[in-house]
Amino acid sequence: MQLDVSQNNPWWSVLRGHARAHPLMASGLLASLLFIGIMLLQSVILLESPAQQQYVQYALLGGLACFIGTSVGAIPALLLKSIPQKLEDSMLGFAAGMMLAASAFSLLLPGIEAGTDITHSKVLGGALVIFGMAIGVALMMGLDHFTPHEHMQTGPCGPGNERCGRAWLFVFAIALHNLPEGMAVGVGFAQGDVSIGLPLSTAIALQDIPEGLAVALTLRAVGFSPLFSVLVAVGTGLLEPLGALLGVGLAGGFMLAYPIGLGLAGGAMLFVVSHEVIPETHRNGHQMLATQGLMVGFALMMLLDTLLG
Repeated sequence: MQLDVSQNNPWWSVLRGHARAHPLMASGLLASLLFIGIMLLQSVILLESPAQQQYVQYALLGGLACFIGTSVGAIPALLLKSIPQKLEDSMLGFAAGMMLAASAFSLLLPGIEAGTDITHSKVLGGALVIFGMAIGVALMMGLDHFTPHEHMQTGPCGPGNERCGRAWLFVFAIALHNLPEGMAVGVGFAQGDVSIGLPLSTAIALQDIPEGLAVALTLRAVGFSPLFSVLVAVGTGLLEPLGALLGVGLAGGFMLAYPIGLGLAGGAMLFVVSHEVIPETHRNGHQMLATQGLMVGFALMMLLDTLLG
């Protein structure tokens, strides 16, 4: 599990060479990180108000609910070494459906509505959300490209992956998955709108249950002990409350930050669903079951948004 950062061939030099080889990808990541940093800086003062502090508490509670969902899902891996591949693919399809619906109904559409109210223009309101989506996608593309990580089917990827222990590679992969979910919860509560934050955090917490189990079983499948696999899966769930704090900071500042933040979280989640979750469910010949699971998850999230929104 040790990360090799020897002076002879440090990881950062590999990363620098990788960035030089992919200048557009590196530029997009740097631009998205710079914009996010500016949004966070301008929100620091505003978050000192009592109202904003309450929004932070809401976001933290939502993130903790997602952490609990991940933990509950991971615990059965103490006893289970595997589950049928059909069941796993349908469960992940269910999670993908909930994430897709959450992106649409709890992030992008409310973002367009908020942007329209602020700018008094549907075109400008939609443009703000699209701008946020572009930032979110650039962020996730850059992190995926420049962070060493490993997936069960595709193997190690990212610069310097050969210098990382395999457990670390899986941890980084899960981190890339969980971060945008936590950010989405935080952005949903950034203006104290429970009608957006509550169904969103409920949906993500529910879909984290099968994801937590899948993560723990994947670690068991590659040879890690049951306890270690569960602890790693549970530990990665901590990224969701941390992501929630990041999300509420992003969208809790000036007025235009809110629709942009909703678009950013929505774009990041759509990237994860398209780039990670759906391909994983379609690699084993169970596309139909995975699609059915996706439809059920989408319908459940749509129902939750209607009942809780």
